[in-house]
Amino acid sequence: MSELSVVILAAGQGTRMRSRLPKVLHAVGGKPMLQHVIDAARKLSARDVYVVYGHGGEEVRSALSDNSVEWVEQPEQLGTGHAVNQAVPAIPEHHTVMVLYGDVPLITAATLRRLAAAASEGLGLLTTHLDDPSGYGRIVRDDSGAVLAIVEEKDATEQQRAIREVNTGMLAVSAARLQHWLNSLDNDNAQGEYYLTDIIARAVDDGVAVQTVSPGFEAEVMGVNNRVQLAQLERDYQRRRCEELMMSGVTLRDPERFDLRGELLTGKDVEIDVNVVIEGKVTLGDGVSVGPNCYLRDVTIAAGSRINSHSVLEQADIGAECRIGPFARIRPETRLADRVHIGNFVEIKKSQVADGSKINHLSYVGDSRVGSGVNVGAGVITCNYDGANKHLTVIGDDAFIGSDTQLVAPVEVGAGATIGAGSTITHDTPPGELTLSRARQKTVHGWSRPVKKREQN
Repeated sequence: MSELSVVILAAGQGTRMRSRLPKVLHAVGGKPMLQHVIDAARKLSARDVYVVYGHGGEEVRSALSDNSVEWVEQPEQLGTGHAVNQAVPAIPEHHTVMVLYGDVPLITAATLRRLAAAASEGLGLLTTHLDDPSGYGRIVRDDSGAVLAIVEEKDATEQQRAIREVNTGMLAVSAARLQHWLNSLDNDNAQGEYYLTDIIARAVDDGVAVQTVSPGFEAEVMGVNNRVQLAQLERDYQRRRCEELMMSGVTLRDPERFDLRGELLTGKDVEIDVNVVIEGKVTLGDGVSVGPNCYLRDVTIAAGSRINSHSVLEQADIGAECRIGPFARIRPETRLADRVHIGNFVEIKKSQVADGSKINHLSYVGDSRVGSGVNVGAGVITCNYDGANKHLTVIGDDAFIGSDTQLVAPVEVGAGATIGAGSTITHDTPPGELTLSRARQKTVHGWSRPVKKREQN
């Protein structure tokens, strides 16, 4: 097979989206539609990927600037044939050219590989059969089943409009043949445009076989023209991702109420309840349980941890056997070690919490280093911001912070120290001592923390 170049058409205005955002930047599964198509093309090991842009072009280029593609401007939208002809002159004649569309996001690499293979025998054309073919160009065949032409609906006869096999617009053919046929196109049609579909008749006239390929599933070739269709493709996308996850061993309590808008890596026996949204790159270890109505973005959660309902976790690392929530918020740059408990209405930001520590109720811990075995009482906050700068709070191993305490950073609580409830701590406290400041701060020397009595049998 010859080297492959891919041309993606992304110049349409998308007026029916009723949006200031270029149509190809509307997201499916948390990713712009055009990005989905670029990713599929990259899986084919294409030599070059050309994106033909027009409406909102600079915004499109800026949003997808991380992609190594060739950007080709189509200043005037004069039809699909004209759009492809903006890119083809730069493609070597010996290459196979594949034409894709930036608003058809669910196309798979498996289908495109079959399309590329069909081009080795002439012209590969991706078609499908629809119960309602309205709006699509129809595939016209002769009595033997050979493709004769594609007729756009606005130019079709009543008999042709009854045909259910439709053109998806996606095709593959040699660059030399494609350039020759593009140069012969005219715009003598109802739209006054240069139709790419007209090259099919040119191929037939030149004795080039048109080999049709069908997609693996219908949604692969469905385009988006309005927000209703966008929502339909979103559901199709989510349904397939859910099936993949369940087949890999993940329990989804209700696949219709789960949204994956990024990449999810899972271990064994992972359970996800309803209305969970996952974005970015998320890793869930063996036996992780995620309760209902949670949001996870760019997080790693180690084996055996449980995320209880209505919790929000972003850009954080969670250790093994942790318990988080309900109604907890774990903000970016947070690192929780193993067996940490973060309870209801607790917010953790840019902090490290060591093994076995507990912050269970109504607390805020930000810009902090919390040791192991620490207990943080209800309503405790670290006052980390002085109005201009953030400051660090350090809490030593086995410290006990009483309820409704404010730790005014920068401040350090010594290992094994106890802070009396309702205190405002503005200075470092010594290890192993009780410090409180209900009237004024003082340290009680020689005080011993109560020890839990063993129950008598």
